[in-house]
Amino acid sequence: MIRQLLKRFEPKANKYLLDKQKTQGLLTKASSKAVENRTGLKGIYHKLQLLFEAIKAWKSGVYPHFPKKSLVMIVAAILYFLAPIDLIPDFLLGFGIVDDAAVLAFVVKHLGKDLEQFEKWKEIEDKTIEIHDSFPSKKE
Repeated sequence: MIRQLLKRFEPKANKYLLDKQKTQGLLTKASSKAVENRTGLKGIYHKLQLLFEAIKAWKSGVYPHFPKKSLVMIVAAILYFLAPIDLIPDFLLGFGIVDDAAVLAFVVKHLGKDLEQFEKWKEIEDKTIEIHDSFPSKKE
């Protein structure tokens, strides 16, 4: 079921991946929504940040190792997360984020190996990837 939900967002995700500036705008919006809904995302918040970092690292060219299908799935999940009307509309206070968290958890689980390799790379390279900055920076 979740895979079918994400498939609806794949064409738009592909378009975002072709326009890195547009992708940055998407990350900025999604990051703001994540912060606003941190409590509702408690079990997935840190992994959501990892998804943001993954797209940012790919977008800036410092980590080009993600398969295209993984990038599409991540962006599709972010688009779903931002959609105000989805399986459970966001305006249903307290419940609207539940389906978003489930979709994000599905993507994190499905892309486990890719995300694990990305995390190892971040450790080895000692990278901190800022979602709002143009380029990743070394940890201080």
